Amino acid sequence: MVSLFINWDVSPEIFNLGGFSIRYYGLLFALAFVCGYKVEEKMFKSEGLSQQWLDKLWIYVAVATVIGARLGHCFFYGWEYYQNHLLEIVLPFQLSPFKFTGFQGLASHGAAIGIIAGLWYYSKKVSKKSIFWILDRAVIPIALAGFFIRMGNLMNSEIVGLPTTLPWGFIFIHGHGIENPELPRHPAQLYEAICYLISFAVLMHLYWRTNAKDKQGFLFGMFLILIFAARFFIEFVKEDQEAFEASMTLNMGQWLSIPFVLVGIYMVWRNKTPLKAK
Repeated sequence: MVSLFINWDVSPEIFNLGGFSIRYYGLLFALAFVCGYKVEEKMFKSEGLSQQWLDKLWIYVAVATVIGARLGHCFFYGWEYYQNHLLEIVLPFQLSPFKFTGFQGLASHGAAIGIIAGLWYYSKKVSKKSIFWILDRAVIPIALAGFFIRMGNLMNSEIVGLPTTLPWGFIFIHGHGIENPELPRHPAQLYEAICYLISFAVLMHLYWRTNAKDKQGFLFGMFLILIFAARFFIEFVKEDQEAFEASMTLNMGQWLSIPFVLVGIYMVWRNKTPLKAK
């Protein structure tokens, strides 16, 4: 039976040259923005929208993602530490003389809040369109970006699942700080990545094949339901991110997901007239 388990023996580094390394996570993070930009570009062209709007949109998304994800990690998961180390909040990466070690502590719920805030500002200063009009078009490539980022987590052997006897359990050879690393575990990162890719496909179908984009807030609501409901249920097979979560009935990721799902349900309900196929 053990032979059915998957030995995940993938190094996080693509290559290391003289102490300078390129990691899969960084490459996939960059791909998330490149592919998201291309998807958004096609959508904007189909609606005759300005290329300048598109370029500024992705600058706002990129900045808001990093800032929101960093602040989310510090406030939601590590405030007990960061309240006494405030400077480290704005130093989310570590540099050595020869090696960039990457961001240390990002939270997807914080990224979501940051993106919503950034796009609200974008709607006021750049597009002059409704925030929901902007969100409906932005969340589709963001769902795809979520797929790439979770695949990056898989390549890093981080955010692992609980031990399992299922034949597709992963033994994370390069996992750091994993208790009982020899045990096969749920590939929680892969579960999330697949759910996010399916969410992207559903949103793309709704955008291109129905009148969903004309119902302001509907696609945004569907995004919140699909992404954060998946996150809520996958957390049941995921290791806690921080020690304080062990005493919680639901972990932090689940508590943070509930408001997003409820907002999503409301946004879909307020646009409850039937969808029409094109």
